[in-house]
Order: sequence, then C-alpha cells, then structure tokens
Amino acid sequence: MNTIIASTDAVWMLVDVQTRLCAAMQKDAMSAVVNNIQRLIQGAQFLNIPLWVTEQYPEKLGETLPELQALLPEYTPRFGKLAFSAWHEAALQESSVSVAPQVVLFGLEAHICVLQTALDALASGKQVFVVEDAVISRNEAHRLNALARLQAAGCIITNTESVLFEPMQGATHPQFKAISGLIR
Repeated sequence: MNTIIASTDAVWMLVDVQTRLCAAMQKDAMSAVVNNIQRLIQGAQFLNIPLWVTEQYPEKLGETLPELQALLPEYTPRFGKLAFSAWHEAALQESSVSVAPQVVLFGLEAHICVLQTALDALASGKQVFVVEDAVISRNEAHRLNALARLQAAGCIITNTESVLFEPMQGATHPQFKAISGLIR
C-alpha cells in the first residue's frame, strides 16, 4: 500500500474544532494547532482535496471556530454528530469519504473523537493519516498516548508540512508556490 498521501485518493477531515471544546485546551498549544489547521484547510482548497468537517454535539459544544469557518468554502460538507467516531454517522457513510482509500484526520480531541474515528476508518479498510501537529487533547499525555495507540494500530502519524507537500510530489506542481506560501 502506498504510504504517500495522494490528492486523488484522499479525503481530509477536520474533527470537532469547536468553540467550547477549544476553550478547554491549553491556550498556546491550541493556538499552534489552529494555525496548522488553517494551513491544512487552505492547502486542501489549493490541491482540490475534499474536506469534511464534523462537530460533536454542536448544540452544547458550539460550532467550528469562526477563524476556521471563515476559510471553509460554502460547499464544505459539515455534519453534527453524537457518536465520538465520525465513522458511525450515516451522512459520512453515504459520502465521498466512503469511497476514498485514504483519510487524513486532524482536530480534537486526539484521544477521543480523532482516535475513535481513525480506528473505525482503519477497520473499514481505509489508510489513515493523523496529523500530529494538528491534533490536541486537554492533557498532553492523552494526546501522546492516542498517537502511540494510533501508530500501533496501523495509522500513519504525519505532520502538517508533509500532508501539504506529499500530494504535489514535486516543485513542478502548479500549486507549489501557493502551498509553500502557507508554511512561511
């Protein structure tokens, strides 16, 4: 199986980056994660990669952060969920995510919703990438434990820059300058 993220094979998922959840995170760490997620959202658009957004119990935990919503195209699929794993949602099962062989996950919390979504995606036969510098938990030990569990289960643990550059496969890609500009 190819361990490189392909623009034609991947769906990216922004998992539960909501106002009330984010307020419970350590401020500096959350700021760094939001910065990386902003890059990923913009990169998905430059590379024409489908992006899905989930919100855990939005009536209680709020909507996706406004600074992220502002970057999302109007047509971005978004759905609320009550199950911790987004994989349990019927809307996801009936979407482009169900046919994509690769799923790239980022968001929060690493040890709950990201972990359960990733494990269920693996069980469904997907190749799962988790962006380690774009996931967070209230407790850093929980984030690190989740990443270790995910890697042991077969997920590929990666980082924002790798996720942005792998689909291009070289500096001749038409979006190379735009993507490079995201990391400066």
